[in-house]
Amino acid sequence: MNDQAKGLLITAIGVLFVVPDSLFIRLIDASAPTITFWRGLTSGSFILLGVIAVMGLRGFREVARTGLPGLLYTVLIGATAPGFVLAVKWTSVANVVFIIASMPVFAAIFSRIFLGEAISKRMVLTMAGVFVGLGIIAWGSGETEGASWQGDLVALGVSASFAGAMTTARKLRATSMIPAIPLAYLGASLVIWPLADPVAPVAAQWHLLLGHGAFITVSTCLLTLGPRYIGSAEVALLILLESVLAPLLVWAVIGEDPGPWALAGGVVVIGVLFASNLWALRARHRMRNAPQPRVGPPVE
Repeated sequence: MNDQAKGLLITAIGVLFVVPDSLFIRLIDASAPTITFWRGLTSGSFILLGVIAVMGLRGFREVARTGLPGLLYTVLIGATAPGFVLAVKWTSVANVVFIIASMPVFAAIFSRIFLGEAISKRMVLTMAGVFVGLGIIAWGSGETEGASWQGDLVALGVSASFAGAMTTARKLRATSMIPAIPLAYLGASLVIWPLADPVAPVAAQWHLLLGHGAFITVSTCLLTLGPRYIGSAEVALLILLESVLAPLLVWAVIGEDPGPWALAGGVVVIGVLFASNLWALRARHRMRNAPQPRVGPPVE
C-alpha cells in the first residue's frame, strides 16, 4: 500500500471513529460538566499513556519549550472539550456539526491576522458561501425542536477555538504538539471537576463513559497520523464526512430530526466546503502534472 492510500485509509477510519461523539453525549444521562469530566479524563489518560510509550517525556519537554504559543494551543484545545459537550446539550447535533465544519473559514481569517498569509480568491468565495449556510442554520434555530441560538453560538466558539489551535500549531510546525493534547483534555477535566458529579453515572453507564473515551482516543490518534501521508485538501474532504454522518447516526439511533433549516444550511456549508477543497485538490494535481522546465545546457 502506497503512502497516499495509507493516508486516506487512516484518516477515513479516524473520521468514522469521531462520528459517534455527539451520540455518546446524547446517550449518557448526566450533566454537561459530568460528561466533559469523563470525556477528558478517559481520552486524555489513554492518549497520555500512548504518548509516553512512543515519545517518552521528550515530547512534553519540547512542548514546554514553545512557551506562550504552546500554552495557547493547549488552552484552545482544552476549551473545545466542554464547549462541544455544552453545544450538543443546548442545540441540535446537526446544528453543532454543520457549524463546526466552518472551521477552515476561521483558520483562514486567523492565518491572515496572525501569520500574515494572504486569503485567496477561493477562500473569499468559500467564506461567503459558508456564512450564507450558517445564516440559514441560525435563522431556523428558533423553529427547530431541540435547537437554540445559544447552543449555536457555543458551537461557533468551538469552531473558532479549533481554528485558533490549528493556526497556532502551524506557527509551531517545527515542534510536534501531540503531547499537548492529553494535557489539554486532562486540564479541561480538572477545571470542570468542581461543577461535575463524576460518581453518579459510573455504576449504570461505565460502558458508555469508557466507550466514549476510547472512540475519542482512536479518532484523535488516527486523525493526527493520517495527514502525514496526504494533503490538507484531502484531509478536509474526508473530515466533511463527520458533518454528514453524525446527524444521520443520531437521527437513526434516537430519532433526533435535524429539521429542514439545519439540513438546508448544512447542505450549503458542506457543499461550499466540498467544492472549495475539490478545487484546491485539482489545482494541486494540475501543478504536479505540469511540464517541468528543462534544466541543463540546450541541445544543439
